[in-house]
Amino acid sequence: MNMVQFNDKATNTRIDDLRREEEEKLVQALAPQYGFEYINLRGYTINPEGLGILPESKARAARAVVFDVTHNLISVAVQQPNNPTTHQILESLQNDRQAIKLYMCSTGSLEHAWKRYADIVSSTAEKKGVFDIDANEVRNFADLIKKKEDVTALMQKIGTVNNSRRITETLELMLAGALGLRASDIHIEPEQTVVRMRYRLDGVLHDIFDIDRYIYERLMSRLKLLSGMTLNKRQEAQDGRFTFEVADQEIDVRSSIIPGAAGESMVMRLLDSGVAGYTLDKISLNDRLREVMATELKKPNGLIITTGPTGSGKTTALYAFLRATHTEGVKIITIENPVEYKIEGIVQTQTGDDYTFSSGLRAILRQDPDVIMVGEIRDREVAETAIHAAQTGHLVFSTLHANSAVAAFTRLMDLGVDQRVLGSSINVILGQRLVRKLCDTCKEAYVASAEEIRIISDIIKDHPSKPTLATPLSLYKAVGCSVCGATGFKGRIGIFEAILMDEAVEEAVLRDPREHIILEAAGSQNIPTMLEDGIEKVMTGATSLAELERVIEIPLTVVQKNEPKDPSDTDAFLAHVVN
Repeated sequence: MNMVQFNDKATNTRIDDLRREEEEKLVQALAPQYGFEYINLRGYTINPEGLGILPESKARAARAVVFDVTHNLISVAVQQPNNPTTHQILESLQNDRQAIKLYMCSTGSLEHAWKRYADIVSSTAEKKGVFDIDANEVRNFADLIKKKEDVTALMQKIGTVNNSRRITETLELMLAGALGLRASDIHIEPEQTVVRMRYRLDGVLHDIFDIDRYIYERLMSRLKLLSGMTLNKRQEAQDGRFTFEVADQEIDVRSSIIPGAAGESMVMRLLDSGVAGYTLDKISLNDRLREVMATELKKPNGLIITTGPTGSGKTTALYAFLRATHTEGVKIITIENPVEYKIEGIVQTQTGDDYTFSSGLRAILRQDPDVIMVGEIRDREVAETAIHAAQTGHLVFSTLHANSAVAAFTRLMDLGVDQRVLGSSINVILGQRLVRKLCDTCKEAYVASAEEIRIISDIIKDHPSKPTLATPLSLYKAVGCSVCGATGFKGRIGIFEAILMDEAVEEAVLRDPREHIILEAAGSQNIPTMLEDGIEKVMTGATSLAELERVIEIPLTVVQKNEPKDPSDTDAFLAHVVN
């Protein structure tokens, strides 16, 4: 006789579900009788900073969980308010904080919340539970975004919905908007009354949305966790990074937090993986400078330095130089802070507490490299070690914060480098900036005014390969369309200058290292200045005269009054400040 087969697993699961439902109803009924609010944590976004207040072992012992926290209130859910251990924990919390709001919850709620401790312990950018970033949601949002106003509208829509995914949706939209608009950075800036969110689009900051305090505090906890930062540190600067995937593309985000009077300010830089594939022809070098760099990159030793303020494309230029020297038989080692872009076949190292630029560079020299890239020359020790490497058979690339190529000489001397060694170690120093490219779809030609022609003529009169000044001269201005998000610009292009270390420059550095003396000595090298290079790119329609003036000073220029100015660019002076 065949026995009837029962599905014990399904039956047991159903019984467990019924028990949980009964307990949930019971706690919901009892909570008001005890004088507490009821909460079901299964539908609540647990705040990781709250979890961090109470260690998991104590939370389990007290049958409690801190599930939310603001600057003056912590929210605690308990199963049995009269439990002695629970009482003891609550007293200790009250001694540390201003106020506690107590809720009653079921066993199922507590177990759901306790699982989130695993996310805090891992504290990595891996996708885990409630801290996950939904790639499909990010992609869906990105598809809806064509201009910055679209992000604002979607943010407002999310703000009207009160659900457990509001924090997650805000984060996903923030990232999707940055991807859709090709923003390089996301800024979260708390002020006394509002928290501003801004995107940096083609080098210019744009206000996008004001985030309310409730969302801001929980969003910061989520981002800290994703970035691998310490959650309860609010008075210290912290750095971190995380990665998420969208449409088979891995997006790397470098995050930075600093404390402020109104709260923590955060900047997230979205690293463009395409930069790692940049070659010399992609960084917009003029013909003469491309010829110079092709020669210098073939040399077996020497120091090549790129200069400019933060965000001027120095790292992009260095990666293009690495690509040019990256051939079979050449060993390349980098030391960076941090490693921004991965290049296959190159040994890339990152600074840390015990691995600084100076100690790391000394260690690299023992690894028998042919080419070395030092992310930045910051002090005398790094400068002297890089120069020593350049003098002992290594080709060295690095960056230096200086306003121009010629200013790098005095900057190195200010760091304490002996000017007598500069001539035997430096190959070439570049200066650079980035200007926004006019949108090819909507840029509009106009006939240059007499004043503009006079200014351009004055600038190009000493140009080594003087470009032809057409009559009439057509220039271009920004208009704005759907392709460029109504900004009139799409992408950026570099403007460059350079000084080669030849006998005349070396002699000037030794004799009288003032900037105008060194520039006079370099005059015979026939390399256009940054201003001459920029004006040439204005004449070819790559950018506008107003945009060039935003980035570098143009003597006596008259900005076109009919060219729309960027509303976020209210003070041209700020564009020259080194961040």
